[in-house]
Amino acid sequence: MVFSMLCIGLAVIAGLVFVPLLFIIGVYNGLIRLRNEVDNSFAQIDVQLKRRNDLIPNLVETVKGYATHERGVFENVTKARAAMMSAGTVKEKADASNILSGTLKSLFAVAENYPQLKANENFMQLQEELSGTENKIAYSRQHYNDMVMEYNVRIQVFPNNVIAGPLGFGKKELFATPEAEREVPKVKF
Repeated sequence: MVFSMLCIGLAVIAGLVFVPLLFIIGVYNGLIRLRNEVDNSFAQIDVQLKRRNDLIPNLVETVKGYATHERGVFENVTKARAAMMSAGTVKEKADASNILSGTLKSLFAVAENYPQLKANENFMQLQEELSGTENKIAYSRQHYNDMVMEYNVRIQVFPNNVIAGPLGFGKKELFATPEAEREVPKVKF
């Protein structure tokens, strides 16, 4: 009888120690998985941004051949590309990427004034590749933001928040669109 009471007591103590320990391990491993998915999602954005940065010099050189007097546009694109390449944080990359997208729009607007450039096969191919890359960037941003949202929710809900804070899991920043780009464009006929 004493032996069975001792066994029951040890089982209860083991349960009180191991069940919370298993819970903490499960939460920790889940948070590690999510944090790695967020980091991977950001790396995918970086891959697409690098691809875009690699395409830009070829595009600028192609347009320069036709529009030599549009120097200001070329300088703006070059500066925006340099800012993109030197950006470090999520916010810096988002801001630089948005500025670069704006300068590319002005570059394509210049190209509209040169029919022979628009018909140039190299220009058309670069424009198509850049357009495809922009779509991939948009998808990568969306995926990153989805992963960040899931991660942030997971570290903020109870009881995970009790474990996440002391173990160093902090809130991640979303890849946001600037206020100016959220405005509905005005169309006039």
